[in-house]
Amino acid sequence: MHVETVPELKVKIGLEVHCQLTNLKSKLFCSCSADYRDSEPNTHICPVCMGMPGTLPVLNRKAVEDAIMIALALNMQVSSRTLFYRKNYFYPDMPKNFQISQYDRAGGVPIAKNGYVTLDGGRKVRISRLQLEEDPGKLVYEGTIETSKATLVDYNRAGVALAEIVTEPDITSPREARIFLQKLRSILEHLGVSSGELEGSMRCDANISIEGGTRVEVKNISSFKEVERALNFEMTRQRSLLRKGLCVGRETRHWDELRRVTVTLRVKEEEEDYRYFPEPDLVPILISNEDVERIRASMPELPDSRKRRLMEQYGISMQNAEVLTDNKALAEFFEACAADYSRPDLLSNWIVGDLLSYLYDMGLELRQTKLTPQHMVGMLRLIDDGTISGKIGKEVLKEIMVTGEAPESIVKARGLIRISDREYLERLTDKVFEENPKAVKDALKDEKAVRFLVGQLMKLTEGKADPQLANILVTKRLKALAGK
Repeated sequence: MHVETVPELKVKIGLEVHCQLTNLKSKLFCSCSADYRDSEPNTHICPVCMGMPGTLPVLNRKAVEDAIMIALALNMQVSSRTLFYRKNYFYPDMPKNFQISQYDRAGGVPIAKNGYVTLDGGRKVRISRLQLEEDPGKLVYEGTIETSKATLVDYNRAGVALAEIVTEPDITSPREARIFLQKLRSILEHLGVSSGELEGSMRCDANISIEGGTRVEVKNISSFKEVERALNFEMTRQRSLLRKGLCVGRETRHWDELRRVTVTLRVKEEEEDYRYFPEPDLVPILISNEDVERIRASMPELPDSRKRRLMEQYGISMQNAEVLTDNKALAEFFEACAADYSRPDLLSNWIVGDLLSYLYDMGLELRQTKLTPQHMVGMLRLIDDGTISGKIGKEVLKEIMVTGEAPESIVKARGLIRISDREYLERLTDKVFEENPKAVKDALKDEKAVRFLVGQLMKLTEGKADPQLANILVTKRLKALAGK
């Protein structure tokens, strides 16, 4: 029996999601560029983000506005007064030996609290708090964390603005954790404050416990796929320990993506170990109702609203609308195509089915391909006017994604035009019947077996036969044999 099916050992998962505010030009407390990707290590640093003595942080006000917008989108209560704290810890990724963050105890007030995200299907995951804080530097290992001879430190991202979004332990499975994160990413991308496509822009620490066990934190999981994998591993590890009568230790563990295991990172700190105290170099932030309403009025359409609109405006299914709005880029691509194509239901099926499948197989985001809305519409029109079959369309779509060539050029260059020559297809039908006598006998008794013969005819033409005509010819030949 798979451990996930054992009813008496339920799992509780809470997430701390760290989202870089990638729309900001500078870091949270200094003027260093926040656009550090593709730069040489340690080139986006200054005395402020390195914590040199005598330097003073200056708050990036746009980060506060972004955080308020996120809070409103997550149905949270925005604080009228909030302040920063110092979270003290010694670790190589933190040059100051403390992180400027926020705190929800001992007089601390996060920028927002008490919200929720509604998953498709109606289940709510509560959000306990939203905080602004600075990102630490990045630690790089040669090989795995356990075998690397050295730890390399890149402080380019140290000080980049993070929105930390903390959930209650409402999540009940690794799969649900992944679904929650996809929904959250879509909300942030629709707001335009964070791009989940950028490497490391959305990271996750997961607190997971098994009923009867102790909470373990798994840190720095870099993708939704890895979150599900890491939680599945950790859930199995903890259940195994409990079944053997052993204790689960309270600790912080590291997810090793290469080996797909969690390993001990450090014994988990208690709250008091961080010695939180108010940041003395930053004044409290006052947020008025006017500020909140001004930001609310500027908010763009969010995924749930967009889903409803896509269903109403284009008549597509709820399932397709949910998949499209889970990814802002995909939803925008759909609408750009639909503006020039009259069959949005068919279009949505192609995007949600074939296009997404190819992106997954290739390990690419849509923007990393050469496919444009004009390509997609052009390919569908070739199917609609009978130039190519749907099967050939799938091949053309894959080639467009890689080469960026026009669908008409691909069809012409590869000779993929649909075959509708009746006499030619009748000769091939004869050949199929001669070479597959058993299948012919089966098809005379069972209509389902007819598909095999049609498939053989399509195979002979490398998928280029008109599928409707192929079906007609095979059926006609079978009726003749049956004497009908």
